[in-house]
Amino acid sequence: MADVKTILFVVIALILGLILGIIIMRLFVIKGKRSKILREAELEGESIKKEKIFQAKEKFMQLKSEHEQYINNKNNALKDSENKIKQRELILNQQNNEITRKEKELDIIRNNLKAQVEIVAKKQDEYEKLRQQEIVKIENIAGMTAEEAKKQLIEAMKAEAKTDALSYINEVMDEARLNATKEAKRIVINTIQRTAPEVAIENAVTVFNIDNDEIKGRIIGREGRNIRALEAATGVEIVVDDTPEAILLSAFDPVRREIARLALHQLVADGRIHPARIEEVVAKVQKQIEDEILETGKRTCIDLGIHGLNIELVKLVGRMKYRSSYGQNLLQHSREVANISATLAAELGLNVKTAKRAGLLHDIGKVSDEDPELPHAALGMKIAEKYKEKPEICNAIGSHHDEMEMSSLISPIVMVADAISGARPGARREVIESYIKRLKDMEDIALSYEGVTKTYAIQAGRELRVIVGSEQVSDKDIENLSTEIAKRIQNEMTYPGQVKITVIRESRSVAFAK
Repeated sequence: MADVKTILFVVIALILGLILGIIIMRLFVIKGKRSKILREAELEGESIKKEKIFQAKEKFMQLKSEHEQYINNKNNALKDSENKIKQRELILNQQNNEITRKEKELDIIRNNLKAQVEIVAKKQDEYEKLRQQEIVKIENIAGMTAEEAKKQLIEAMKAEAKTDALSYINEVMDEARLNATKEAKRIVINTIQRTAPEVAIENAVTVFNIDNDEIKGRIIGREGRNIRALEAATGVEIVVDDTPEAILLSAFDPVRREIARLALHQLVADGRIHPARIEEVVAKVQKQIEDEILETGKRTCIDLGIHGLNIELVKLVGRMKYRSSYGQNLLQHSREVANISATLAAELGLNVKTAKRAGLLHDIGKVSDEDPELPHAALGMKIAEKYKEKPEICNAIGSHHDEMEMSSLISPIVMVADAISGARPGARREVIESYIKRLKDMEDIALSYEGVTKTYAIQAGRELRVIVGSEQVSDKDIENLSTEIAKRIQNEMTYPGQVKITVIRESRSVAFAK
């Protein structure tokens, strides 16, 4: 039993010793590894330290080199500045020496002039003394003082000069009147001859031709729905009657009529005619017309050589193609006015481009939808000012119907050109009833004045002859009478061009021999 315990004790001791030996060996191994890691860490740290020190030295050397380069550049700049300053000082010194030398020369010249002035003053005093002595001698001989003789001579020269001046003024005025009348007639005649536009008459009805009457039924549609859709989309009255192979498009607005005509043409060519298709085609045609208006405005400006016009003004110029005034196409009228204005300006030596520009734009108020209550001249001037046109052009637009004061020579040129364009034969057309009524109203206005016995509207209403009784109206009164009639016609009536009022007063003596 004791041997077993001893053996067990010995075994346990061996096991414990073995375990303790393993532990001690592991501790030695761990310690060795730790020492190795520490040594490696120290070596790596030393290497990093040396590398950082080397990088710091390189950075220092680089910064030192850059600083030295900066210092050198500054020193060079300072040396250049010093050299420039020295050069300027040298130049200033030279200039100062030159100024000093010139001052000395001026002093010498000044002294010489002073001496010469003193000599001249002495000679002038001597001359004055001699002149006074001669005047005294002449006064003693003539029996009058010098002042009296001078006044008498001046009065005689004044009278002679006044007579000559009056005669010369009368001659110049007579010659100027004669030449001015001849020159004005020559300029106007040459201008009209050099401007040869077409006679353009617009209607309020457009005829749309069709191949056969069967198409009329398709255009009308079931219970007239196509006609109603087309009229609602275009704003044009469509008249389908018994006229063979024709449909009438009636509207006061030429743009609407053109849209309706083109839309009908496309619908008939396509064959599909129904309300939805009508609205689609009308919208498409409206876009085409807008593009054509812009293109027409651009082409007009190019043809007339007008550049730099605002795009909105170009559109307004293009819209003139579809407007008319008294049956005269507005675009043709405006082009004609532009050409006449340019010709008149060239004859008078004024700015041709400005006159042509003002002539083209003078009626833009007629095609604008802004502020329709304003007269078209005032509205056109407002639009031109809005788009930064020159003041003389704006004034020419606003004053071409005498609705405001003219402030430049271009304004009367545009007014005259507008009158020439509207007054030429075949340019405009009026309904015969309104034409007759206008002439009758003109005669009635003149007849309403006391002393007027007869009135005659002649030359298509462009001249009014007023015959007055010699007992009721004197020669002095006829001028006031013609002015009053002209003002009243201008304020109360609307007419193209201008009206000439001629008042005639005759004295007749009648006797009978029996």
